[in-house]
Amino acid sequence: MTEHHRSGPRRPGRPRAGPPRTDPPRTAWRTVRPWLVRAGVTVAVVVAYFLLPLDHLGPRRPVLSWVLFALALTVVAVLLLRQIRHVFTNRPDSRPGAVLSLLIVLTVHIFSATYYALAKHEGEFVGLSTRVDALYFTIVTLATVGYGDITPSGQAARIVTVLQITYSFVFLTAAATALAQRLRDMVVRRTERDRRG
Repeated sequence: MTEHHRSGPRRPGRPRAGPPRTDPPRTAWRTVRPWLVRAGVTVAVVVAYFLLPLDHLGPRRPVLSWVLFALALTVVAVLLLRQIRHVFTNRPDSRPGAVLSLLIVLTVHIFSATYYALAKHEGEFVGLSTRVDALYFTIVTLATVGYGDITPSGQAARIVTVLQITYSFVFLTAAATALAQRLRDMVVRRTERDRRG
């Protein structure tokens, strides 16, 4: 008996059954993984901010405090500029969107730690005594919203506040612009891909 007779006649108009279609493996994981990594690093930065021994800086080690502050801001600025360049040169092998957002979070916490250490100096701040106060003041300054409940009264505190405003205006504004450009490019590419598909 031939194969045709064993399997029965093929019904006209009905395609032969084949193996079920499967999506590429780990597609969902590849989509979710960058967001999980971003969330994990953000949580790690926040936890580190509240757990690091910042009380040992400030008046106890003023030189070390300023060196760490300057070094941290310099490293973040270099990394921000590098990621911004990746956005505008459209490098396919980079993920500047994820890195830029994390660097912005890191910048906020660097300034918060600096304000907290400065508050240990008598007369530098009015109304700032805890890490939450420092984080709150940093975000309020970043958003250019002045409530007046925390004020930098010392010269060093005012210099760092002016530096934060300038740093945010130059680097963080450029980073936010690059992030917006990256999102627009992603939307355009996805729209074109959907049209072709």
